[in-house]
Amino acid sequence: MALEIERKFLVTGTDWRALAPGVLYRQGYIPRGNPATVRVRIAGERGYLTLKGPTQGLTRSEFEYEIPRTDAEVLLDTFCETPFVEKMRYRISFADHVWEVDEFLGQNQGLVLAEIELTDEAEPFERLDWVGLEVSDDPRYRNANLAHHPYATWTD
Repeated sequence: MALEIERKFLVTGTDWRALAPGVLYRQGYIPRGNPATVRVRIAGERGYLTLKGPTQGLTRSEFEYEIPRTDAEVLLDTFCETPFVEKMRYRISFADHVWEVDEFLGQNQGLVLAEIELTDEAEPFERLDWVGLEVSDDPRYRNANLAHHPYATWTD
């Protein structure tokens, strides 16, 4: 079983922009009746199907499979709820880790998050200057929640 251990932070400033090219992501979520998340994603020219289990602490099970892009397009258009989550993703290597900076588009425009995946919840890592407040424990910042409750609709 694959595990995802991820920490998530708000991003401050724009210094990160010059560190990597961005890739357009478009993703949707298949409606569910249990705590699992089923995501369909197009990242650049590739398609993916991902299943994620419930989060315990910072850890959850994750199974991700590459699928043909055309299949991902059909799944997005026929099985997923809208609005989709659209974002530009920038992958930035720093101090033996890769930071993924997501600059959200559409109804989530204005939100920029940085994520780092770890091998252990207690694993130490270095933070870049533009990595701000940690929001790992705030469910509003999960992509599946942003699909149903876009950032533009938040009142606080």
